[in-house]
Amino acid sequence: MRMPPLKDCFRSVLASCTRSKPRRVLSITALAFMVALTALGTSTLIRPQITEASDHDDGDIDVRSRALSLTDLYVFREIDQNPAAKSDDLIFVMNTNPRSVARIQYFFSTEARYEFRISRAANVNAPVKTTPDVTFRLTFSNPTGTPRRQLVTLSMIDADGRTTTISRTSNGRPIATTSLASGNSPILNQLNVRGSNVTLFAGLREDPFYFDVEQFFRVRAGLLGRGPAVGFRDPATAVDFATGYNVNTVVLRVPRQLLQANTRTTTFDTWLSLSIPDPRTGQFMQTEQLARPAVNEALVISQPTYALYNRIMPTSTNNPQIAPIAREATTVLRALGNSNARINSIFGAFLPDVMRIDTTQPSGFANALNAKGSPIRGRLLSDDVVDIAFTVLTNGAVTTDNVSYEGTPGNSAQGHDPLVPSFPYLALPN
Repeated sequence: MRMPPLKDCFRSVLASCTRSKPRRVLSITALAFMVALTALGTSTLIRPQITEASDHDDGDIDVRSRALSLTDLYVFREIDQNPAAKSDDLIFVMNTNPRSVARIQYFFSTEARYEFRISRAANVNAPVKTTPDVTFRLTFSNPTGTPRRQLVTLSMIDADGRTTTISRTSNGRPIATTSLASGNSPILNQLNVRGSNVTLFAGLREDPFYFDVEQFFRVRAGLLGRGPAVGFRDPATAVDFATGYNVNTVVLRVPRQLLQANTRTTTFDTWLSLSIPDPRTGQFMQTEQLARPAVNEALVISQPTYALYNRIMPTSTNNPQIAPIAREATTVLRALGNSNARINSIFGAFLPDVMRIDTTQPSGFANALNAKGSPIRGRLLSDDVVDIAFTVLTNGAVTTDNVSYEGTPGNSAQGHDPLVPSFPYLALPN
């Protein structure tokens, strides 16, 4: 059977989105990781190491706390989330600490460097540079005071190493996180960064991720011929496993001009990096990387290769270290019914793993594609990447899990609180 081209899969998603109510997005991470495991016949859970995965399903292990687990990256023009916002302001969101239960205060790691990495692209079709022109690095102190908060240091680092470090707001107060008890009155730290006004929020918010994981196991088995062919549950009975959970989030409002420096760049690539000190050398090492939803979990499965992916991404496909990643990704994609030509197309679209945003056009994951079939409009908080993932990875065989951000009336097993209308936009913590 002839498979539809990659772009056609995306276009079918876009068409369905324009006909229906906007829905919320998951980082395809958990979805694709589970697809990959089954595709290779893995029946036991692979125990992660310190340099492992970036998703909602890593769990807590002896060598890595939840605070060291990245879950999602969102990048969008603020005006596309809030029509009253300035047209040139961009929003960057980093979510960590998955499955944080309600009414429990969680904190950011005091050992880690949490980074937004951003590079300038000449245009939407330009090659990915894989090294940042600008890095926003955040570090956190031990919790202090009542209610307990962490103090934050923000550093802006250029490609040449020029660094601006800020630990106080424009009015001279320490940069601070918002405690769970103060969620209704968030601390919006106003910063002067090289003459530009930057706003920083850090603290707990409701996790916008949603997905019917339980039914996915059944659907997955059917797609791979290991069980009866079934679809997802009706919206009235579908279950969102993330309902009621929080995440620790960092939200930055950044004027585009600050990222441009002395250029007129309007297209940027961005990705998240989390680094911790190597106990042997004391040098910081990248332990997690995250950009487009689903890429690493969609294409990589084994423990060593997964760790390698998180250490070296984003990287050029000419990097010899990428060979084991390519082998595993090819095996997974072929098991899901993709031809060699389609596999090459997917590689070209999603590697190197960065999230590109054309800031001259409305934001939204897969709102538009470049010549390689790669999304170029960032990711809004309302984008339904789960449905996009199913459509692309299964070549249109499955298009939705029937779970939405808002939920279905009468179904208490799904639904999230409304997004707030102003910065930092994510719903209040549970």
